[in-house]
Amino acid sequence: MKNIVIVGAGKIGGAIAQMLAATGDYSVTVTDRSEAQLAAVDKHPAVTTAAIDIADRASLVALLKGKFAVLSAAPFHLTGAVAEAAVEAGTHYLDLTEDVATTRKVEALAANAKSALIPQCGLAPGFISIVANDLASRFDTLDSVRMRVGALPQYPSNALNYNLTWSTDGLINEYIEPCEAVVEGKLITVPAMEEREEFSLDGVTYEAFNTSGGLGTLAKTLEGKVRTMNYRTIRYPGHQTIVKALLNDLNLRNRRDVLKDLFENALPATKQDVVVVFVTVCGWKDGRYLQETYANKVYAGVVAGQKMSAIQITTAAGICTVLDLLADGKLPAKGFVRQEEVSFADFLANRFGQVYDPEAVKLAKAS
Repeated sequence: MKNIVIVGAGKIGGAIAQMLAATGDYSVTVTDRSEAQLAAVDKHPAVTTAAIDIADRASLVALLKGKFAVLSAAPFHLTGAVAEAAVEAGTHYLDLTEDVATTRKVEALAANAKSALIPQCGLAPGFISIVANDLASRFDTLDSVRMRVGALPQYPSNALNYNLTWSTDGLINEYIEPCEAVVEGKLITVPAMEEREEFSLDGVTYEAFNTSGGLGTLAKTLEGKVRTMNYRTIRYPGHQTIVKALLNDLNLRNRRDVLKDLFENALPATKQDVVVVFVTVCGWKDGRYLQETYANKVYAGVVAGQKMSAIQITTAAGICTVLDLLADGKLPAKGFVRQEEVSFADFLANRFGQVYDPEAVKLAKAS
């Protein structure tokens, strides 16, 4: 049994704890500075809690020493401190961050680390990079890689056509910060909330637009090898227009605390959600111009005996799968590890990663 620390006792941290504990292979300690958050973590014999403030470096390092890995489900602006403590303790480190600056910090820390540092292990960035890299590997020459992901309410009922399903801080960050993209073979930055497009999947119309962080390290990996590459967040039509008005016309991009308060008090949370993943890669193989696509929808359901939202399931499954693969020796045990180093086949074959395999889900429902 491997001892794991999860930093952050929110919705995602709690889901990760339950998934890992249910296997019988992991002993989990969930830590957070909030006693109330820790008290809300579902009880399990393999799960304990510890109240620690991330700012208390010495206490965090002491907790991490001797542990196999620490999984950060903390807000993006706190994740760097967890990485620093992991390096000092010699503990493997995994996170869910979409923040580009944080990932660069983790990469720098990994240069002198004795353990593995694996950022961006969630949905996007995370799984989206694994599937896109796998599709790209099937071509002799790449032309375009288009990655689209959205966590949406199944039953939208407000003008934004949206409900809160994950971190409000993370949501605002990806709506505001610059986005990476590859244009004509070169890695550049483009503004968030722009380049809107519409597409249909299973008879439902969606819009998609630039948001920050979704490409992860794959943008740098494929720079110079692909003509066009971008990541856009999926929403129901109408969402982008209203959010741009809040950010620009009301200048809430410079008052994040006000925007967060608005979102959390006007947009109800929901566990009745759906995660839409849509990746399309075009290129040449054997002299022919071809397209490969991965499209999937993951719905809320019961996992590890708990009712979980789709974003909880997909995000927690992503980092749990990477942890399993690390524990099984299928990933490097030292230094900076990119999501595109994860085998797509190994990911889908994993007990957690199967939630992303449409065929496995169909078989599970049939049984």
